[in-house]
Amino acid sequence: MTYKASLMPISIGLVTRGKYGQRLIDTIKDKTDFQVASAEIPEELPGFIEDPREFLKNLDPVVLGRDLIITYSLHPDLNPEIARMAGAQGAKAVLIAGSRAEAGEMEELRRISEEYGIAIEVHEICCTLEVEGRRVLDELAARLGQPCLEIETNRNKIAKVKVLRGAPCGSTWFVAQGILGASIEEAPSKAGLLVQMYPCRASRGIRGRIHLAADVHKRAVEEALKDSREGKS
Repeated sequence: MTYKASLMPISIGLVTRGKYGQRLIDTIKDKTDFQVASAEIPEELPGFIEDPREFLKNLDPVVLGRDLIITYSLHPDLNPEIARMAGAQGAKAVLIAGSRAEAGEMEELRRISEEYGIAIEVHEICCTLEVEGRRVLDELAARLGQPCLEIETNRNKIAKVKVLRGAPCGSTWFVAQGILGASIEEAPSKAGLLVQMYPCRASRGIRGRIHLAADVHKRAVEEALKDSREGKS
């Protein structure tokens, strides 16, 4: 789905936990014109939290009142309360990073969405975020999400790569730099390898989501090469 981004940049509030969320802040500041502010929750959390407010009492209402709230709490007991607090502060959408198991009870999130008229989505891997007709979330996805590249070639090698849209973690720009000089044949697989070398925080292992991140970038290079231009560098 195509989407024409608004001339009015959205404001984003990030809830970070330790290292999680920090790279997104850097990417937003470096690659977009969005306004961004952040608030931090404790890095060390118990497995079960009876009263979420105890761990969220220091969250700045100004951060939670932004157009889009992105939470990296990675805790099922905290995310619903963060969404509720964001809705009460007038946020328009909440993006929950991490797996569905970390997001919280889906029925509770649905009730919060209906009560406050706020869009709530869960994304396990940031580089699969697409434009899907969700207004505020699409403002983010049009700039940061599923990677889209423009490639120029010269003598069967990658001569120039332009990132039209990159993963929120910044990995797409790392890939774009890394495939320069690669042959057309090896560039897609090299892109997938580079994502796994980048400090991507997708889960690892045989079933890890890092493999999906690699495949997404591999396909992005393949698609760009279909429309690549020769000898323009």
